This record gives sequence, C-alpha cells and structure tokens, in this order.
Amino acid sequence: MNKSAVEIAIRTRRAAFNRAIAEGDVAAIQPLLGRDVVMMTGSDSAIVSGRNAQIKVWRREFASPARAVYTRTPTSVAVSRVEPVALETGHWQGVEARSGKALASGDYSAKWREVLGEWVIVAEIYATLG
Repeated sequence: MNKSAVEIAIRTRRAAFNRAIAEGDVAAIQPLLGRDVVMMTGSDSAIVSGRNAQIKVWRREFASPARAVYTRTPTSVAVSRVEPVALETGHWQGVEARSGKALASGDYSAKWREVLGEWVIVAEIYATLG
C-alpha cells in the first residue's frame, strides 16, 4: 500500500472511530483496536491496556447519563518507509453528549499498525490542554 493510501485508510478508520463514539457503538470500535492496544488518558494519565479493557471503558462511558462524546481530528499521519506502522497526531475534544457543552480538549498521538491487511491502533496517548 502506498503512503497516501495508508494515510487515507487511517483517516477513514479514525472517522469511523469518531462516529462509533458519537453513536455509542462499541461493536464498531472493537475492530479498530489492536489486541494489545495501550491508551493513556488525557486528564489522569490512566493506562488502559488491551482491547478488552478498552471496550469495557467505552461500555461504561456509553452507559453513563452524563456521557461525553470525544472527537479526534488528525493533523498529520506519518507513514513508516520500513515497517507497517504509522503515527497519527492531532487534536481531540470532549463535549457533553446531551448539551454539546465543551468539557475538555487537547492533543494526541496514535500509533497504527497494519495487521492482516487492516490498520489498527496499537497505542494512543492523550494530553488534556484545555
């Protein structure tokens, strides 16, 4: 896959992740995550390790009456020339699902890896900056 095709694939999968969060669709999130994915959250720097653990976090978030909707907007996708990996960087924002009121925002980085022909997230780190 050429560099621009990889970038399009990753941006498309990020958009699918954003839609899944907005719709509260855990089933749509699962195939976007690598089995051993690691996420460091933005505010308390909690580490969520593994796809199953992250799915539990999303289920809990979606069930909350005060749930937030998070949108991640990529600003760049750097594709490796030597390995099937890419680094996405961008800005994220969390808003209250019911009112749309801004709750928090910041920057993030996500490492993607091609596994069996699909690009999956293997690591994400978020920083709450606003």
